[in-house]
Amino acid sequence: MTSPYVKGITRREHLDHLWLHPDASHLQIPEWADAKPDWTAESVGWFEDDEMVAVALVLYRAFPGTGRCLAYLPDGPAIDWHSQRPERYLDPLIEHLEKQGAFSVRIGPPLVVRHWDAATVAAGIADPAVRHLRDLPTDGIDGYALDTAERLGRLGWRRCKENHGSGFGLGQPRYGCRIPLAGRSVEDLREGLAPRWLQALRTAEGGGVGVFWGSADDLASFHRLYRATAERDGFKARPLDYFRRMWQALNAEEADRLRIYLAVHDDEVLSAALMISVGTHVWHSYPASGRRGRELRPSSVLLWRMLCQALDSGAETYDLRSITPSLVQEDRLFGRLLFKTGTGGRAVEYLGEWERPVGSQGKALQRALGIYLARR
Repeated sequence: MTSPYVKGITRREHLDHLWLHPDASHLQIPEWADAKPDWTAESVGWFEDDEMVAVALVLYRAFPGTGRCLAYLPDGPAIDWHSQRPERYLDPLIEHLEKQGAFSVRIGPPLVVRHWDAATVAAGIADPAVRHLRDLPTDGIDGYALDTAERLGRLGWRRCKENHGSGFGLGQPRYGCRIPLAGRSVEDLREGLAPRWLQALRTAEGGGVGVFWGSADDLASFHRLYRATAERDGFKARPLDYFRRMWQALNAEEADRLRIYLAVHDDEVLSAALMISVGTHVWHSYPASGRRGRELRPSSVLLWRMLCQALDSGAETYDLRSITPSLVQEDRLFGRLLFKTGTGGRAVEYLGEWERPVGSQGKALQRALGIYLARR
């Protein structure tokens, strides 16, 4: 069987393909490029007998002083990873990207390797001998994903080190939390809540916290809480303009792809979060809250109402994004793990991001990039 060939496609061709195959990550839709002005972008397609069989968004970032660039496909590409021959798709991709000046290609195969149900995680937290998710028995494992990892290693790809905060915008979480929605009712979801979570929800509902679907005008209120969250949790906050640009970009082709929800009490916004929808997958993004009104548990009722709206819209997966794999209570992100898995969500381990040098100077430039990033 011959390999597909890869070439650049128009934004319209990319969008049309996604209408027929709406299974891509929100980081792989063409609109995402408009939210990342520090990168240049290209939509590419794989063709077999002149029929387009897959698409991807490639982000390019120039490496200063080299005339070359890093090619990055976050949460992608969405190819047939179960074909057991990923090189059929990856080799022509590399050939195309080398022509575009790439010295390195970084990909994030959208595959879940292992998952742990909420009850398993809760049992691990209660056991002082368990310190990491990988110490727990898994409730599910994907043999195809494990085979893919082995295959990528043999093909010269290597697993990336996490590089958060580098300034290059690299790195998606290795561990996350997902709430399965397909075939479930609101009653099913409520029964899946941990006792402490259910009590927090009752506190918020009884305290009169309301949840509202906002507009672009509410981004400033969201950002105020987001800055407070960043200061409290020790990460660098993105500027308000970033979220305004994201709002405009993601809602340009499809209204309400990006939504903002606000938890309000006595006309004061206490908590807020963004929701991104692509196909039947929903991402809960940038949850934010201040110190005022925390006793009312506004974040719990906010997430609950967003979860119910996603279910009502036909979503099959509610993605709570990153969690720490550490089950040690002293971990500064332990509370986030407890909150997210308390919804009944599964802890998941992704295949992770992989990179491969391109061309005769690829390895040397990869090493130089690593030094450059370490100094930033």
